[in-house]
Amino acid sequence: MSKGPNTRLADHFALTGWSKGELARLVNRRGAALGEQQLSTDTSRVRRWIEHGEIPRDPVPRVLAAVFTERLGRVVTTEDLGLERHRPTRSGSSAAPPKEPWAPDRTAAVLTEFTGMDLMLNRRGLVGASAALAAGAVIADNLHDWLTGGAVAEAAARPGPRPVLVQGGAHPVLDVYEPGPVGNDEVAALERAVDVFRAWDASRGGGLQRKAVVGQLNEVGGLLTHGHPPALERRLWTVAANLAVLAGWMSHDVGLEPTAQRYFVIAAQAAREADDRPRAGEAISRAARQMLHLGRADDALELMQLANASAGPGDGTQPRTRAMLHTVEAWAQASLGRSEATHRVLGEAEELFVQDSPEPPPSWMQLFNEAELHGMQALVYRTLAEHDPGAVPLAVRHARTAIRLRQTTGRERSALLDRITLASIHWISGEPDEAQVQAKLALASINDTSSKRTWDRLREMYRLSTRYRGLPEVAELRDRIHAVLPAPRGPRPI
Repeated sequence: MSKGPNTRLADHFALTGWSKGELARLVNRRGAALGEQQLSTDTSRVRRWIEHGEIPRDPVPRVLAAVFTERLGRVVTTEDLGLERHRPTRSGSSAAPPKEPWAPDRTAAVLTEFTGMDLMLNRRGLVGASAALAAGAVIADNLHDWLTGGAVAEAAARPGPRPVLVQGGAHPVLDVYEPGPVGNDEVAALERAVDVFRAWDASRGGGLQRKAVVGQLNEVGGLLTHGHPPALERRLWTVAANLAVLAGWMSHDVGLEPTAQRYFVIAAQAAREADDRPRAGEAISRAARQMLHLGRADDALELMQLANASAGPGDGTQPRTRAMLHTVEAWAQASLGRSEATHRVLGEAEELFVQDSPEPPPSWMQLFNEAELHGMQALVYRTLAEHDPGAVPLAVRHARTAIRLRQTTGRERSALLDRITLASIHWISGEPDEAQVQAKLALASINDTSSKRTWDRLREMYRLSTRYRGLPEVAELRDRIHAVLPAPRGPRPI
């Protein structure tokens, strides 16, 4: 019986410009390159997949994901194409999967597939194409039950190592590497690697190391397909969560927004497998910061409600972590022009930050120090200043404090963002001379970063200087800024 059309596959197919016959030939060709010589897809089969919702047998869904990924220039998974086979519900129907935690093997499979596709894009030098970001409410609905202590599914049995594909007769043996189980020493090395990647990102931005992080995350996904002692497996899931957050943040930093959002969701899922709700909350807060950067404050607030709920004091979340979450919520409130709420939430963040904790902060929170607190406060008040001029003095004070504290921290990108924030504040408050000083200092170091997010902030500062373009020195500065700004990147032509 027909299941009805596969609208996900149909939508992606429409973007490619292919005919059904072309897609069939591409599937056969790619399958043969992977050693799957038996594939014999034709136009009628493609029609059944699209128009009747027929799901082909393995490895065809994975092959389809690969050809769509290469064509569209962004990661496309089998789930994106509507080609996932879901286990039946208790009632025997094959409806959409229930809203409960994914079994660990499914999380590992999604992680490995997504990173593998992302690496394939990197090898071909492609860039992110147009793809819709999910709304904050959609992400919150999908994650809420299990991030906030709802029903917990029993862990599925871990699959063993996947067999290496060996072709008989005259066919070549495929060189397929599968990572096996690891011990404490190997996991400790992975944890140290996360610290190295995190330090590099904080200093220079995500452009140069993103592929290395994605590759390491792909490797960890393979490790998680094997059984390990419970304590060691939790550490591996924590490594996966930390790497996924980094991959997401680096992707956001270079403008791969839908890819970044998927990594943040994967990070939250991995943190949940590690039974680390605070880590999951921080991952979701990254998605909220991404939404704020893109001007979607309402979506950011939806996500912050989830982040705060999943990282409450009853879950062992340290005060400093809750302080960080409050600064992101305050940024969302400021973006909506809610002055009273902004001051209240930032005040709570300051109180939480100075509270003592008997345990050292987790590795992923160690970069949220006093300088970072002031930097976030400066950004929040600078955002609010466009709605409430009374926020200007607070924004200036926090920006100057953040810049001073960052002088010896090795966080050049963050210090640069602080400079841009301070210049923006001075443009808003009608102090073009001070704004020019800070803008020139920012221009002197901006080429040292590979962060598109930083260039976006500079572009926003350039917008704020428009009202003073009649001043000769400001006109000259604007010409300098315009000369170094990269052209906005549009979708990759198909």
